[in-house]
Amino acid sequence: MVIKVFVATSSGSTAIKKKQQAVVGFLEANKIDFKEMDIACDEDNRKWMRENVPGEKKPQNGIPLPPQIFNEEQYCGDFDSFFSAKEENIIYSFLGLAPPPGSTEWRATEEIPTVTNGEVSGEESKAAEETEQSETTEENVTHTEENAEAGAESAEAEAETEELEEGEEQPVTEEQEEAQEEEEEEAEEGGGEEEEEEEEEEEEES
Repeated sequence: MVIKVFVATSSGSTAIKKKQQAVVGFLEANKIDFKEMDIACDEDNRKWMRENVPGEKKPQNGIPLPPQIFNEEQYCGDFDSFFSAKEENIIYSFLGLAPPPGSTEWRATEEIPTVTNGEVSGEESKAAEETEQSETTEENVTHTEENAEAGAESAEAEAETEELEEGEEQPVTEEQEEAQEEEEEEAEEGGGEEEEEEEEEEEEES
């Protein structure tokens, strides 16, 4: 594939000359093979250029001005398009050429993120982390609910135990039984003495 640059070597326009020199100088500096096609001295070149420049790229008068750039018969663009591609470091794409290894454009195409076996991309890793956090939160909520239920059941069991303990009669020891019997005997003896005293008083009165 040959890059064709259509120029006008005898142009009287300083602006056109500067644009032509900028394109040619860039291609030479980057060792890009090209061929100058003079439209000033070759009517066939002039005719071919005018016929093959797309209609949307032609000025209102229908006559495109040099420099115009082609890759064989494929139209690449005018100076403005060339300048924009150069500024964006996509000049080889603009010309329809493969960027040489080591060039800025080549490094840009080679810097495509790849995922090796066993690794995940950043978005997948983030999604996995969010899923793990969600599962952990749910587990914590479940444990909290279980602990609350266990605490409530424990409190109920303690309350029932206390009620049962209060309702049960305390066992009577042997010492308590003996003391109770002594009290009963004393009460009986005291009652007998009171009866004797009452009988004596009645006899005296009679």
